[in-house]
Amino acid sequence: MPAKLISGKEIAQQIREELKQEVEDLKTKHNVVPGLVTILVGENPASVSYVTAKQKTAHGLGFNSIQDTQPEDLSEADLLALVEKYNNDPAIHGILVQLPLPKHVNETKVLYAIDPDKDVDGFHPVNVGKLMIGEAVFLPCTPAGIQQMLIRSGVETSGAEVCVVGRSNIVGKPIANIMIQKQEGANSTVTLCHTRTKNMKEHTLRADILIVAAGVPKAVTADMVKDGAVVIDVGVNRIGKTESGKAILCGDVDFEPIKEKASMITPVPGGVGPMTITMLMLNTVKAAKLANGLL
Repeated sequence: MPAKLISGKEIAQQIREELKQEVEDLKTKHNVVPGLVTILVGENPASVSYVTAKQKTAHGLGFNSIQDTQPEDLSEADLLALVEKYNNDPAIHGILVQLPLPKHVNETKVLYAIDPDKDVDGFHPVNVGKLMIGEAVFLPCTPAGIQQMLIRSGVETSGAEVCVVGRSNIVGKPIANIMIQKQEGANSTVTLCHTRTKNMKEHTLRADILIVAAGVPKAVTADMVKDGAVVIDVGVNRIGKTESGKAILCGDVDFEPIKEKASMITPVPGGVGPMTITMLMLNTVKAAKLANGLL
């Protein structure tokens, strides 16, 4: 029997409806409007598309949302000054600097300059450290979205064998840390695999929950997946174009044969992708509450 599809699109919509109500309550009961600024340096087409989607979602939820677009040649010092301006603005609760930045700007220095209480991406070392010790306020958005997909799909995580393929700072490492916490939707036994893992198949075949963020098209094949496993595919790879010029996308797992073995699986597109922006919005609402003593 083919696997049940876990629709990130549907789960993201559920969470956005909940957030819309939460934002309304913050406005009417506490006179608080969540504020988000997205800072874009230059006009990278992919980055423009990402921040446009973030702004559209934020406006739809009733946020005070600002798009601050700066020229490609903005100096590092001026960008740091801009971040500091928003750090000191009480109407802004979340600051997002869209990556990648131009080569003359040190991305790490800029991300570290964001006030950890406004770091709605969850990338600041303070927030990474809080995640590590189980005291996170802001979880990185894609891993947080993965956890919500598991919880809202009724997947039992407590005591489950979880295998994560990929060790990036954005997905692999944080989702591994999230899943080992002594918390609801976690309490798992986690194995983290990467390019130097010997006999990866040995690890993936043990997994009740397999989370793949390898960045390689169809890196995980059907013979690497246990019957009845839950498979979360984080990858989005462009592998060609249709005759009309539309991009052909695939994930990091070989979807068609694996869906015949798994109990649940995320599609690409429409799986993990829609969750990321939604979790950014959730973090911004949390930041607004934190700033107003409501968290």
